[in-house]
Amino acid sequence: MPTTDRARRSWGQRLAELARFGSVGAVAYVVDLGLFNLLRFGPGEVLGHKPLTAKVISVVVATLVSWLGNRYWTFAAQRTEGRVRELVMFALVNGGGMAIAVACLWFSHYVLDLTSPLADNIAANVVGVGLGTVFRFFCYKYLVFTGTPLAKVGREHADDGAPEQRP
Repeated sequence: MPTTDRARRSWGQRLAELARFGSVGAVAYVVDLGLFNLLRFGPGEVLGHKPLTAKVISVVVATLVSWLGNRYWTFAAQRTEGRVRELVMFALVNGGGMAIAVACLWFSHYVLDLTSPLADNIAANVVGVGLGTVFRFFCYKYLVFTGTPLAKVGREHADDGAPEQRP
């Protein structure tokens, strides 16, 4: 296959992967944003006085949604056999992403004294999630979902299951 065709297919695959990642992220974002606001400002304001606790809870729930979507859709071709290892790594990476969002919220809420619902949402759910998303994408790709892509596995094995002999 000519190099330009391979490069074009490679870019197409990367764009499709980014689109899937973005779609899963959008669903997880809605879960995170909705739960954060429900806990802070919803009926009874369950955690109205604890913005950081509300953010941690909303991120944990959104992380589970995100892991399922990324494992079984975005990076399905690269998932490993070790579900537990992936989940632990995924949780650690999301802990880093959550730390970024919580740090942005903490800085805005407690250092800058911007305590309105709008300020909390911009700090935690726009700036924090945006920075955390970039961090998470690269960590997922290079630290979490590290299995061999299925397309490569198919090319490396002959019909009898033995590796191909290369000159």
